[in-house]
Amino acid sequence: MTQVMKGVRVLEVAQFTFVPAAGAILADWGADVIKIEHPVRGDTQRGFVNIGGIVVNPQRSPFVEHPNRGKRSVGVDISTPEGMEVIYELARTADVFLTNYLPHQRQKMKFDVEHIRAVNPNIIYARGSAYGDKGAERDTGGFDGTAFWSRSGIGYTMSPEELGGPLAQAIPAFGDSIGGMNIAGGIAAALFHRARTGEAVEVDVSLLSTAWWASGTSIDMGLDTGTVLRNRMPHSGGNPGNPLAGNYTTSDGGTINLCILTPGPLIRDTFTHLGIPEVADDPRFADARSLMQHWQEAGELIAQAIAKQPFEYWRQHLKTMKGQWAPVQSLLDIGTDEQALANDMLFEVEATDGGAPIKLVRGPVQFNHAPVQTTRAPQASEHTEIVLMELGMEWERIEKLKAAGAIA
Repeated sequence: MTQVMKGVRVLEVAQFTFVPAAGAILADWGADVIKIEHPVRGDTQRGFVNIGGIVVNPQRSPFVEHPNRGKRSVGVDISTPEGMEVIYELARTADVFLTNYLPHQRQKMKFDVEHIRAVNPNIIYARGSAYGDKGAERDTGGFDGTAFWSRSGIGYTMSPEELGGPLAQAIPAFGDSIGGMNIAGGIAAALFHRARTGEAVEVDVSLLSTAWWASGTSIDMGLDTGTVLRNRMPHSGGNPGNPLAGNYTTSDGGTINLCILTPGPLIRDTFTHLGIPEVADDPRFADARSLMQHWQEAGELIAQAIAKQPFEYWRQHLKTMKGQWAPVQSLLDIGTDEQALANDMLFEVEATDGGAPIKLVRGPVQFNHAPVQTTRAPQASEHTEIVLMELGMEWERIEKLKAAGAIA
């Protein structure tokens, strides 16, 4: 694997998934990511035992592995002066300082940008927040369920009006993982800028800005036209105006998504694959304009055709169709998707409980077609002594810091 970040050191003072996910991506890319954790409890996320009703074994937690693989953990109590001295010594050796602590916390414990830059003027200072580092709410905390899903408009837009209320976010750390990738990209750009100009910049990514970027096309159209699309209740049929785009139910209750956005040249091929080639000769459906005018009638014919065969039949039969389509899968189904596996979208790390390896999702960027090669997430404070000795810290001082409770 090409380690494009090899030689880069990241000092991460963060918890949960959003910002640590950025550290995980950078570690996947070869960076030395030092994760600072509380010397007693570690990252608060290590204590999660129930996530959306799913019981999690703290000794075998994919919820911890996902944003922390490949890192080294150092236990430091950042609320103590002795602990902060250790942070400053680590910061002197780092290229990037990565945090999601709130502004008042950063100021109180003296690791805001001015404090870290005082010991290392050339460090990239990267912040992740709920709502941004400017404005009246810069000190307001949040999670992806609040800032990414609820406040951003995504939850509202994804919920059909007929439900009478918004859907809850069903995917834990959904916006966190997307936002973490955004932070990693921002850090990469900042490092490139520093290499070219010598200037070290600050990087900011919020969960709200992540949601706005993900929804940017709809927001842009809405601001320009005063109208935005909203999700509809599930049904077997085409989207308004285009019957070749929509979800269709198979004979065994599966769903095939057609997504042919420019149907004109693909009408005959599509109807032929659906087993109703004669429909392409009907003047109502023979060209794109007529098809869109008569989308409801065409959608009914397509729904009837797809309802005659089971899901697996269509999954195989439509592989030769020219237009775009996809089987509607669950998050478990994707774990056995041949195309996903062919592109190394899963990799394994050892489990600290001695059980079977834990399967993890790789980041969306791949270099030279190579799979991810990394290590499991560290146990809390696992590398404290090793990392501090690498700094040249004497064993006598390490023991004194431990005795004072400043480190683990």
